[in-house]
Amino acid sequence: MTSEELLTVLAALGHPLRLQIIAALAAERVHVSELARRVGVSRPLLYMHLERLEKAGLVEGHLELSHDGKSMKYIELKPFQLTLTVPTILAALQADRESEQPSSGERSD
Repeated sequence: MTSEELLTVLAALGHPLRLQIIAALAAERVHVSELARRVGVSRPLLYMHLERLEKAGLVEGHLELSHDGKSMKYIELKPFQLTLTVPTILAALQADRESEQPSSGERSD
């Protein structure tokens, strides 16, 4: 994990509503409208927060057809574990440095 990826996850988790969304998804996947009701927000606001969680790789959505033919989006929590320690941060910074180094076939003039 690079420092950018780590910061994306931390930013996604750094909002009380997004923590409520994760808690609401902990037991089962939920249809967007139901999720909005459970956390007490409008669907547009929910989508804004879901976008941050999806970008961080914490949740994912799937479109499905209901029995009456309506398209419904279900959101589910992806398994994740984050242990924030000094070694975690150092490893992210090391990954940054390694990705910035030219590969063995490239010339650095």
